[in-house]
Amino acid sequence: MTTTQTTETVPGLESMTVYEITDVIRKDWKKIYFGAVPYLDAMGTMMNVTSTYGADSGKSIVLYFLSNATTWRGPVAKAVKAELKKRIK
Repeated sequence: MTTTQTTETVPGLESMTVYEITDVIRKDWKKIYFGAVPYLDAMGTMMNVTSTYGADSGKSIVLYFLSNATTWRGPVAKAVKAELKKRIK
């Protein structure tokens, strides 16, 4: 997915904080997989992937979320996942 496609699917995604991205996720993912919920909740408190949540790094929280978000599909899911992956590199 190119940057243009990402921007068109979710306008402003690249400039959103991690907690703002969680709002996009919650609006689009109607039945959130239970395994993703704690990581989504943690991401809801984070400005960016260098933030921490308790003793966990923001990067690890995002990675755990992504590994539990495989059932979330569609154009918004693809755009958000691509953006989160870009941020943790």
